[in-house]
Amino acid sequence: MFSKGQIIFGVLFFIVFSIIIAFTYRKDLKLHKRFYAGSVWVLIAFIAFILFITAIKFIFK
Repeated sequence: MFSKGQIIFGVLFFIVFSIIIAFTYRKDLKLHKRFYAGSVWVLIAFIAFILFITAIKFIFK
């Protein structure tokens, strides 16, 4: 399905991309803590909403 060169490129791209993303995140960590302090609650609310919709689906099935 994929040639050997494509697989090597994909793996190398993933490794380099992950390193760059991690470096950038660590560099901006102070800004993230300051500007996105309450974002964890938004994530929890979103997950709770998805679970609520899933529960309703199974209850009224």
